Amino acid sequence: MKLALAPMEGLVDVHMRTLLTRHRAFDYCVTEFLRITNQLLPERVFTRLCPEALHNWQTPSGTPVHLQLLGGEPQPMAENACRGVELGAPVIDVNFGCPSKFVCNSVGGSILLKDPENLYRVLSVMRQAMPSHIPLTAKMRLGFEDKSLAIENAQAVEAAGASMLCIHARTKVEGYKPPAHWEWIAKVKEQVTIPIMANGEIWTIKDYETCRQVSGCDDIMLGRGAVATPDLALQIKHHQAGSDYQADSWKEQLMSLEWMLETTVQSGNVKFAADRMKQWLAFFKMQHRQAVPFFESVKRIKDHQQLSEHIHAEIKKQG
Repeated sequence: MKLALAPMEGLVDVHMRTLLTRHRAFDYCVTEFLRITNQLLPERVFTRLCPEALHNWQTPSGTPVHLQLLGGEPQPMAENACRGVELGAPVIDVNFGCPSKFVCNSVGGSILLKDPENLYRVLSVMRQAMPSHIPLTAKMRLGFEDKSLAIENAQAVEAAGASMLCIHARTKVEGYKPPAHWEWIAKVKEQVTIPIMANGEIWTIKDYETCRQVSGCDDIMLGRGAVATPDLALQIKHHQAGSDYQADSWKEQLMSLEWMLETTVQSGNVKFAADRMKQWLAFFKMQHRQAVPFFESVKRIKDHQQLSEHIHAEIKKQG
C-alpha cells in the first residue's frame, strides 16, 4: 500500500511538502506542475519550483519528490522531461487533471482528456525520449465534460508507456464538488494492467477505507484532506498497522500553522504570507470545530505579524 501527497497548485509548495511529510507517512509527494509551452526551460526554473532538487529530490524527512509537468506539445514536454531527469528527478509525472480555466484554455491539464490520442501523443514522445529506467507516470480526471472517455483515456496512457496512473474521481466540469465517483476508478482499473492510484474526497480514515473498497485500489493519493488534517497520512498508516495513534490536537495544528507562517516569511514571501495562512485555515475549518471561531477572528488580518500574534495567543489559550 502506497500513500502519496498530491500536487496542488498554489497550496502545496516546498514548505507545505516539508510540513506534511515530516512524519514520513507519505511514500512520495509530487511537485506543483511546471507549465511547459514551446521551449526548454532553464535549470533555475526547475529548482525554483522544487528546491528539493538541490537535496537529492527529497524533503528534509527523506520523502522522495516527483516532478510534475503540464503541457500539450509533445516535443517540448519530452525535452523538459529529459532536463528534469538530468537534474536528478526520480520520476516524471504528467498532469492531465488540472481543471483551471486558464490552463485548459492554453491546451493543458484536463482539456486533453477530450481526445485520448492527445494523451497518447504526449506521453509516447516523452517515453521514447526519456531514459528507460526513469518511470513516467500520469494523473488524470475521469473526463472533461463527462466520463464517456475515461477507459479510453486510461488505455491511451498505458499504451504510451506510462508505468502508473493516478485518477481523480471526478470530471473537469464536476471540479471539486462531492461526491467523488470511486466506482468509476474500479471500472477503469478492470480495463488496464498498470497500477492505478485513487484520488479525490478522502478526508478521514473512513473515507480512505471506503475509497479502497469501492475503487479496488490499494494505493491512494491524498490532496485537500491532507491539508485539512496534516497528520491524516500518519493516522492511516497507524490504522493499517493496527497500532494506536492520538491524532494531533488543535494546539498542535496551531503550532504547525505558526511554523508555516514563520517559514513563509523567512523565505521572503512576506506580502502574501497572511493570505496563505488564512487559505490553510479555511481548510482546517472543514475538519476542526475549533478552527471556525478562530478563522472568523483573523480573516480580515492582512499583516503577518498581527496574524502571528493571534496564533500565538490562541496556542497559549490551549494550555
